Amino acid sequence: MRSDLFSPEYLEATATGNFALQNSKMLRVNLNGGAVMARQGSMVAYQGQVTFDYQSAGGIGKMLKKAVTGEGVDLMRCTGQGDIFFADLASDVHVIELDGSDGFSVNGASVLAFEPTLQWDIKMIGGVGMVSGGLFNTYFTGTGKLAITTKGTPVVLTVDAPTYVDTDAVVAWSASLQTSIHSGGFKPMALLGRGSGEAYQMAFSGQGFVVVQPSENPPRVAGQGGGSSGGGMGGMLGRLGG
Repeated sequence: MRSDLFSPEYLEATATGNFALQNSKMLRVNLNGGAVMARQGSMVAYQGQVTFDYQSAGGIGKMLKKAVTGEGVDLMRCTGQGDIFFADLASDVHVIELDGSDGFSVNGASVLAFEPTLQWDIKMIGGVGMVSGGLFNTYFTGTGKLAITTKGTPVVLTVDAPTYVDTDAVVAWSASLQTSIHSGGFKPMALLGRGSGEAYQMAFSGQGFVVVQPSENPPRVAGQGGGSSGGGMGGMLGRLGG
């Protein structure tokens, strides 16, 4: 049988580590007797003997936080021997290795998978908590690898001057950065009924980086987590004037 489909571009890649990209849209994890935490429903294929546990993914405390805040992601714990392939609606996948020097704040809608050596929690975003009853993100600390997704090729902005990002396009940022909400210079009456990033932006200051995708997440619906709704912030902010 012959086809361009069998060219090296599409064939299973030679393993370069236990947590690496198969291609720009797919993560490959080699368990080798270990474990990985992943978004429920993100497994697209696996080889070997693998068990998927939906009950022990985050613990009752994180389940309650997710229910109350609308942030977070429905997780599964994958264990066993073999290779697992993860993807999310053909989004771009990026692997980040945390070395313990700084935490990482990420929208729950963008979490694909991570090593269980990382600690994570749902926390209120500093400087934004009084807006619309509180805004929350998923914070990772410790050492280990984390895979996130973006809708398209992102830009990583170095924050060495005041930086402003559309609330529905921001994906993640250094946890050490200071955050607040910026009205973008619009007059107060112009904000009424506006839910877009042009009306409100996330403001960042300090030293670090911000990941921005070239697409806006849909507004987050009350009672739905980042893992199920898309997790946009702008819609929540826009309801201040609605």
